[in-house]
Amino acid sequence: MTALTLSTAGAATLRADALVVGVAKGAKGPVVAPGAEAVDKAFDGKLASVLETLGATGAEGEVTKLPAPSGLKAPVVIAVGLGRVPEEDEAYAAESLRRAAGAAARALSGAKKAAFALPVEAVEDAEAIAEGALLGAYAFTAYQGGEKDAKGARNGARQPLAEVALLGAKPRDKAYKAAAERAIALTEEINRARDLVNTPPNDLYPESFAAVATAAGKEHGIKVQVLDEKALAKGGYGGILGVGQGSQNAPRLVKLTYTHPKAAKTLALVGKGITYDSGGISLKPAGHNETMKCDMSGAAAVFAAVVAAARLSLEVNITGWLALAENMPSGSATRPGDVLRMYSGKTVEVLNTDAEGRLVLADAITRASEENPDAIIDVATLTGAMVMALGNRTFGIMANDDAFRTSVHEIAEEVGEQSWPMPLPSDLRKGMDSPTADMANMGERMGGGLVAGLFLQEFVGEGITWAHLDIAGPAFHEGAPFGYTPKGGTGSAVRTLVKLAERTAAGDLG
Repeated sequence: MTALTLSTAGAATLRADALVVGVAKGAKGPVVAPGAEAVDKAFDGKLASVLETLGATGAEGEVTKLPAPSGLKAPVVIAVGLGRVPEEDEAYAAESLRRAAGAAARALSGAKKAAFALPVEAVEDAEAIAEGALLGAYAFTAYQGGEKDAKGARNGARQPLAEVALLGAKPRDKAYKAAAERAIALTEEINRARDLVNTPPNDLYPESFAAVATAAGKEHGIKVQVLDEKALAKGGYGGILGVGQGSQNAPRLVKLTYTHPKAAKTLALVGKGITYDSGGISLKPAGHNETMKCDMSGAAAVFAAVVAAARLSLEVNITGWLALAENMPSGSATRPGDVLRMYSGKTVEVLNTDAEGRLVLADAITRASEENPDAIIDVATLTGAMVMALGNRTFGIMANDDAFRTSVHEIAEEVGEQSWPMPLPSDLRKGMDSPTADMANMGERMGGGLVAGLFLQEFVGEGITWAHLDIAGPAFHEGAPFGYTPKGGTGSAVRTLVKLAERTAAGDLG
């Protein structure tokens, strides 16, 4: 993992492999951002004009490398774009700082130490820069470069930036120290979620995922209970068993329990954990299978959020439910037309075995409801329809309470996760009527993401506040990296869940 230090050293005097400064997009060209005064002085006050000559504009995410003048200890200066210059009464947005730090950290892969001299006017700025740098430095190298060298690094694999020195923060100030500690705990767990999403499905399957959760529970004081296929059968978890019965890798339901002695509220987080989704008998077409190791991103997010909450000692009780299965076609697989008896007792006619995520989530939501939490939030890469509606970078939020949906949306936007509130139109429910069972797992094709939300709502306990996050778009990034977002698993929704837990602990959600 990349190390983080808060430094009181000046930008000109700190020894590092590179010095990162901000540049903004002004009306007449690039403008050097606060924090880079000493660097600008070393350039005789001409850093902005030098950057403009090199083609820099200050646009968000733009990275320009240039050799440092003799007045600096670092040999390289990296100027990263922050977007437009804020208005006179504004500051740089946290997400702009986060993305800029991430872009710089990505550009510094292989370096040992970099000093970040980006604008820090408040604790929140320092935390955003730390988060962005630590997330941007992420690299998944476990399967690259053959054997490990003496230091544990993979030979031939480019290693992430080893250390981030954050300038402008106050290492002796309790608020800054707490912000740094939070950034470290949060980003380490987001990166753990990314690792899980990126791990190939021959190594990550329900049993091995459960083992990872069990080990983390022992390390961080989280109680872990694992229901194997025998326990699931005894308990009547027909949804999870129905999805997993076609695979040689049997399903699991993992319960993570974090408690705090001063907690007044309890949250239940439920994650879809399809460790590989072939579509089952309703096999996915060619070109749609290659990234289906990411279909456990919801469970990874829930797992990471619970561990982060434990590491931060949040004054809230949290149960995490990982509904883990592998959806494969075989002679024992569930067929279209089969009827499953769910844990709730409801029967569901399976019209499409590729609509499997809602089946495992339904059982887990019902089980979570039995403990009567103050709120249930499920997270899932659930529907391609949500990607069609919102694109690849925005997740949808549905809920049975408009105020709660609004709160979750505002929290997501605050922490820098793009999201959008979506409705649950009651008229779409009729499309899931079945002549054979209580309901079907499919409804109208149009509005399919909303239909999936309506299906899940059927399994929420009476009187329990519930929200559903469909992260099918942003959970796995197939394009070129940008900001602090890597190619592959992103750790989508972890920051939203952790902030939601923090707000609940503070009593800010009622």
